[in-house]
Amino acid sequence: MASDQVARLGELETKVSRRLPAILNEVRDLLVEQHPDYAAFLTEELAEVVTASAGFVRRLISVAESPENELPGLGSGVEQVVFEEIGRTQYRQGRRVTSLLAAYRVGARVAWRHVSEAALELDVPAELFASLATTVFALVDQLSESSLQGYLQEQSDAVRARESLRDELSELLLSDRADQAAVRSAAVRADWRIPKSAAVVLVEGDNELGRELVSRLDDTCLRLRRPGLLVTIVPDPAGPGRRAWLARALRGAGAVVGASVPVDRLPASLRIAEVTARLRRDHLLSDDPVFADEHLDAIIVHRDDRLLDVLRRRCLAPLDELNDSARERLSTTLTSWLLHLGDRKAVAEDLHIHPQTVSYRLGRLHTLFGPQLDDPATRATLMLALAWGPPGSDS
Repeated sequence: MASDQVARLGELETKVSRRLPAILNEVRDLLVEQHPDYAAFLTEELAEVVTASAGFVRRLISVAESPENELPGLGSGVEQVVFEEIGRTQYRQGRRVTSLLAAYRVGARVAWRHVSEAALELDVPAELFASLATTVFALVDQLSESSLQGYLQEQSDAVRARESLRDELSELLLSDRADQAAVRSAAVRADWRIPKSAAVVLVEGDNELGRELVSRLDDTCLRLRRPGLLVTIVPDPAGPGRRAWLARALRGAGAVVGASVPVDRLPASLRIAEVTARLRRDHLLSDDPVFADEHLDAIIVHRDDRLLDVLRRRCLAPLDELNDSARERLSTTLTSWLLHLGDRKAVAEDLHIHPQTVSYRLGRLHTLFGPQLDDPATRATLMLALAWGPPGSDS
């Protein structure tokens, strides 16, 4: 660069530096209405900002002196650290990063107008003028990028910390060791309002659509991964409109919604949901989603399949002497007869067989079971053994 141009740039730096208080006051006035916090900051910290801006002007002139070189990045220098911290502070104070970037753009426009006016007064050559314009807005872009990066890093750190605290709270709520004081303390740390009641929602871990739908539930829900399962704690599931909302939100997720219980009884809701999920996997329940409280009878019966098998073996022992085909026909007829309270016509319609066939089968059943088939208590037990699916082939 020619010596006269270098001299002009030196004059330009002096001229712009002298204008810095006026530049910053103009920026402050433009920020008052939309961004009053930043305007107040410029008022309170004007001297410090002027000093920092003088360094920016020197860097601007230094870069503009070599327009043929690529604009250097901020790298890991002081400017990047400072502006990343500004972005972090923006997030910690609960402000939007868009407001900060908008303030930067206001500052850039005002700064460039003053720089260009000073450059024209000094009759700076066109190529140098263009280099100054490129440099001003490129540097502002870099500073904005640093602040955005700092904001996003702080946001990411905060999200990770919050999720960790929420995982800790979820584990506590689903354990049998949780006392009220510990839950309250963990809830405060996780910024979670303790509801009057809650329910556990389960989705199979390999169900990608289910995981996606559960992740879209509102932010009041707690989520926790367990082997093979995604566990979600939903506050106040019985509140106004909440059940219909859950049904819509979880449709297609293959989800199980446990019973609504007081928060201190969530382990019970989890156990109920786990049994319900097993029944869904075994195709004994097919709703989507499955609300456990609509199937408490089936859950009670199938809570321990070993006991159900013992009950079936004992109650249906009179059928053991039959072959598989005959045993299936008679057990199906007996189930329909119990469900229809002995109405033979209804049984015939249910099984799509002739009423005489119903009478024949019932005759055989009375022969096999004897007088106990007329005992109300025996019928109740048989209903329990048969109503939730046919007995196994080894019954």
